[in-house]
Amino acid sequence: MKTDRTLQHRPTRRAALSRRQRGVAAVEFALILPVMFLLIYGMITYGLILVAQQTLTVAVGEGARAALRYSTNPTSAACQAVDSSASWLGTNISGCATTAPAPATCPYPAASQCLTVTATFPYAQTPLVPTLPGFNLMLPSTLKASAIVQLSPNLPTS
Repeated sequence: MKTDRTLQHRPTRRAALSRRQRGVAAVEFALILPVMFLLIYGMITYGLILVAQQTLTVAVGEGARAALRYSTNPTSAACQAVDSSASWLGTNISGCATTAPAPATCPYPAASQCLTVTATFPYAQTPLVPTLPGFNLMLPSTLKASAIVQLSPNLPTS
């Protein structure tokens, strides 16, 4: 009878092994969490930067189209279209810089009048996601997009 009782209180190998393994999951989690956080943070940050850049590109395209529709005052029409298309970025768009229609700004044909619409977003001053220390070295300082539209073709008539 005494031997049965001794065997009951004796820890098995499995129990001893599980006692030594306690806390291993917490240590593994503590090692992996910072790496996973940086990966997810980077994906969100760069995803929003790409969305903002695409928004600026679409906004200047809309501004160029608006300049074609409103030939009386194309520069203000272009600026209003840029502002309304990129409104979710806030009022921080330092842009809608337009060049006055002039023959020299058109790449082809040289006798045409073109309008260049440019929008700039100062990302370093107003980041879309709070920046982690040291991470701002990998982020752009400004996002910029521009579009050129030919206002008057001045093509020779035959």
